[in-house]
Amino acid sequence: MNKAKGTFTVIGGHEQAIRDAEGEVRLTWVSGAQTFEGDIVGAGSVEWVMCYSLDRSSRFVGFQRIEGSIGGRSGSVVLESTGFHDGRSSVGSWRVIPGSGTGELARIGGHGTFEAPGGAVVSYELEYELG
Repeated sequence: MNKAKGTFTVIGGHEQAIRDAEGEVRLTWVSGAQTFEGDIVGAGSVEWVMCYSLDRSSRFVGFQRIEGSIGGRSGSVVLESTGFHDGRSSVGSWRVIPGSGTGELARIGGHGTFEAPGGAVVSYELEYELG
């Protein structure tokens, strides 16, 4: 397996409440954009559903699309994204959606992790195969 490492920077986003009632968990939909640097270079977009606990921590699930290059190969790919935010920092994992790659990434598979210690810059690792 190959390993891609680097950072992505959150450059914008929008959060909209789905369910927000007193005494219940809060559900929101988040749409965002990123720029990738390192072994992945390009633009990213994310669509998440967030579930905020009463203690303000949250779990999130969704999809992240990257368009650019991974290890020097160009195309796009969609990753299933899950994670946890404790109110200050976030950690999460990725899994490549089979069949979602295009161009030179058409046969990509793999999984990885990301970590945001707070702020807009997030570090990532992606272990991948190009089939």
